[in-house]
Amino acid sequence: MAEGKQDNQGRTGVVNGAAAYVMWGLVPLFWPLLKPAGAGEILAHRMVWSLVVVAAALLFVRKWGWLRELARQPRRLALVTVAAAVITVNWGLYIWSVNAGHVVEASLGYFINPLVSIALGVLLLGERLRPAQWAAVGVGLLAVLVLAVGYGRPPWISLALAFSFGTYGLVKKKVDLGGVESLAAETAVQFLPALGYLVWLGTQGRLTFAQEGFGHGALLASTGLVTAIPLVCFGAAAIRVPLSTLGLLQYLAPVFQFALGILYFHEAMPAERWAGFGLVWAALAVLTWDALRSARAGRARLARAAAAATAVPDPAGTGVQRETAR
Repeated sequence: MAEGKQDNQGRTGVVNGAAAYVMWGLVPLFWPLLKPAGAGEILAHRMVWSLVVVAAALLFVRKWGWLRELARQPRRLALVTVAAAVITVNWGLYIWSVNAGHVVEASLGYFINPLVSIALGVLLLGERLRPAQWAAVGVGLLAVLVLAVGYGRPPWISLALAFSFGTYGLVKKKVDLGGVESLAAETAVQFLPALGYLVWLGTQGRLTFAQEGFGHGALLASTGLVTAIPLVCFGAAAIRVPLSTLGLLQYLAPVFQFALGILYFHEAMPAERWAGFGLVWAALAVLTWDALRSARAGRARLARAAAAATAVPDPAGTGVQRETAR
């Protein structure tokens, strides 16, 4: 019965994880619906309404103890502020890139994000890489060079998205807050600047929220749900499935974004860009293979350690071991 329950938990986790990444992958379809609002106004609404949504969720579950604990730790508060600043850059650049016709280049940022996370771990945390990881990073660098030739410039949008999100993940690891709680803390930091920017747009006559009809205003308000719902699904997955599974599921988002860029937004993909993306995918294949192999080896070591811990010498001194009663 316990095994069946565990299987159900695993399936629930996979479904929630896939839902989160598919929603993140399809979000390029949403941002163009918010025009004529510019990227800055959309970003500000996303910050304001995200706080409203997560505050309502926390009020419903009455989960506020973490807030008092966080308020007593200035270092963690500072890290939350850094996380809020970095994700602001990431969100704003992504919204702008989608509405400016750079969906494919934006998707590349999330393809190379795992490689950037590895690089940040080496540079900032002193982590040591396995040979396969070094090979993946090297192929990733070659891909960036090929894409720079293809675009006639470095893929700045991709690199900025990858490094901002990689930095965000690094900071969040240090903060150690749950998904909804973290979003609440970060959007609380963002709220007043975002609200101030919207007020300023209103004084300039450039705020579209109340000028383009009820439907437009409702869509802008729904940016809070668009932000929070995938995060809730991701949180439900994170506590139910191994990190290796989440690592595989994360590629769903850029795959959907890439497909939308080509098939729906009809962005150009000359041969040199295909070559660059092919190298990125090869690097990710090596990285995924290495991660799965490492995870299997880790599980095997744990199993051997558990078996050794449950074995005792034969009292007759024959050298034969027997397992203790379980």
